[in-house]
Amino acid sequence: MLYILDQRLRAQSIPGEKARKVMNDIITTMFNKKFMEELFKPQELYSKKALRTVYDRLAHASIMRLNQASMDKLYDLMTMAFKYQVLLCPRPKDILLVTFNHLDTIKDFVHESPGILNQVDETFRQLIDTYGGLSAGELQLIRQTLLIFFQDMHIRVSIFLKDKVQNSNGRFVLPISGPVPWGTEVPGLIRMFNRNGEEVKRTEFTTDGNYVTLQREGSFDLYGDRVLKLGTNMYSVSRPVETHMAGSSKNTASHAKESTVPSPLAKEELNFLARLLGGLDIKKPGGSETGFRLNLFTTDEEEEHAALTRPEELSYKVINIEAVQEPGRRAELSRILGELEVAEPRPESAGKGEDLLALMDAL
Repeated sequence: MLYILDQRLRAQSIPGEKARKVMNDIITTMFNKKFMEELFKPQELYSKKALRTVYDRLAHASIMRLNQASMDKLYDLMTMAFKYQVLLCPRPKDILLVTFNHLDTIKDFVHESPGILNQVDETFRQLIDTYGGLSAGELQLIRQTLLIFFQDMHIRVSIFLKDKVQNSNGRFVLPISGPVPWGTEVPGLIRMFNRNGEEVKRTEFTTDGNYVTLQREGSFDLYGDRVLKLGTNMYSVSRPVETHMAGSSKNTASHAKESTVPSPLAKEELNFLARLLGGLDIKKPGGSETGFRLNLFTTDEEEEHAALTRPEELSYKVINIEAVQEPGRRAELSRILGELEVAEPRPESAGKGEDLLALMDAL
């Protein structure tokens, strides 16, 4: 999300001071201590709608405002990029290196703000403490769980299509060349052992791919070379990015089922969402601050067209949690959501040239 926001703020020539404020406010909110405490608590995987709601709040943690269509596009870009990174991890432990690449880039965004840097570094230490000691099997289970969460999402992204890492049906292309995972050997040799574990025969075979061995493992320290490029900022060079739906009957059915079928874990999800949103520190524009709107599309007309043509099954406007027996929890969530509401900037607070349209898509 932050990579895309940074690119769009630069592409739309938002003044430097305002752009820095937006990035600093969102990152400060994202790494808020209470918010991190909730995220690190052991819990069941939550729904796509709950995830979308959290990112919607994060995206509006500053003076920038986003229209529905741009929030949708931001979310699509963000989720598909993360799915690509998790899918192409050479080994389960590399999920951590992908995350560290994210944090390294975030620290570059706020390098002039020591207080925010400390927040990010503290999160890094929590990640190491929580996941650094997990076995390969445990990390593979995390990777598998994430991929199951994203498995029915096949949205085409122009950058991936142009780089030929995504097919026209929205599915990613797995490479058959390049570096092999750290600690493994290049394919091409079969060893056979007897019952005593002694090697008795070797057979070589040819492969269609061009594989190489990594020279060193990526660093898991607070500062260091991660080696792995997955998770770095692919928007650092400005490129136009478009998304296209690649829906199928399976995709539609899965979303429809999630929207209409009462969840047996509705109570737990409501509790989680109330706690999670309660940990977000949302700021409202005040004093001489003027809000502005950011557009993820090339023109206003494109944004309006995207809003009208987006399939209903991909809409995340409403979180449908069947918790009729818990009016207290509903009231608590309504109160928290109300506190997080940020009023739209009034037209007179920004000139027409500065009233840029919505940027983000919920991811």
